[in-house]
Amino acid sequence: MGDGEPRVPTAIAVTSADMALPPQDERTLPAAVLQDVDRRPLDHVLAELQTLVDQCGHVIVVCSEAVPAGVERRLHTVRALLETDRIALFRPPLPPLGIAVLARQLRQLASCDLGPGVLASAGRLLTHYIHAGALLGSVARLDRVPVDLKAHARSWVPGSQFGVVAHPEPQLVRIGAEAALSGPEFGTSLLVAKGQLPSDWVTGTLAPAWRVQGLREAALPAESSGWWGTGRLTEFCAYLPDLSVLYQLVTSVRQDACHWCGIDVIGDRCVFCSATPPVYDDDAGGGRGGGASGRDRALGHRRDPALGRRRERRALTG
Repeated sequence: MGDGEPRVPTAIAVTSADMALPPQDERTLPAAVLQDVDRRPLDHVLAELQTLVDQCGHVIVVCSEAVPAGVERRLHTVRALLETDRIALFRPPLPPLGIAVLARQLRQLASCDLGPGVLASAGRLLTHYIHAGALLGSVARLDRVPVDLKAHARSWVPGSQFGVVAHPEPQLVRIGAEAALSGPEFGTSLLVAKGQLPSDWVTGTLAPAWRVQGLREAALPAESSGWWGTGRLTEFCAYLPDLSVLYQLVTSVRQDACHWCGIDVIGDRCVFCSATPPVYDDDAGGGRGGGASGRDRALGHRRDPALGRRRERRALTG
């Protein structure tokens, strides 16, 4: 793209309309909704993704681990058939509402001067600042968070409710006078999505205890019941709402060029081509006379591929 030519924002895609939350601010870009990718004809989905790549240059698909297996297979198939490293498939270990929140944060950042590789890598970074959980009427079928036998037994007691945090650290308490969940140690907003369970404890007890700076409601994602193992729930997610804070977090991290595809990224894995940094065997005399370390040579690999012997480690995108 030449100087002075406006940058086309990277597309942030989700796999259902209920994962496309309303804009957080006036700069939040709309989400590209890839609806029913496992049910529509393959050529239709191919055309849709190809159009997005042609229009936006790169596409970041954010999806839940609770999506049907056919959705993930179809997305990998389309990416392979298009023979492109311009589509990133990102499945962070968050409950569905947390996925929707993260996708919206990336939609906020997509309006900034961030390259597609940095934007895709930012998803991994911002995941650490999301506190996602739910108020559950039963934990009998919950398999995403460790549940002891006592909690399982209490699930059969009529009227029992449980407060659960799935991320960043698993927590589970039975709701009572002394029930409390550890929350973020920084200022957040709280998004609440009510299912078949009143949200009074979340809004009246949890929100004040976590000292949230804002509280909003959203529709419960269709995937939430399956993820939490029950429809008797209210899902919640504490997150950083301000674009300026998100941007500062992302730009404070060192950027490096991916040794495989050359795109600028943060962190140790390129979300687009799935490459991790190469590992070099140090020369026998590397410790004498100014020989470069394995890390120094890894950082210089794209400038001089002949340095050292390269062992590439490839990993599937998370």
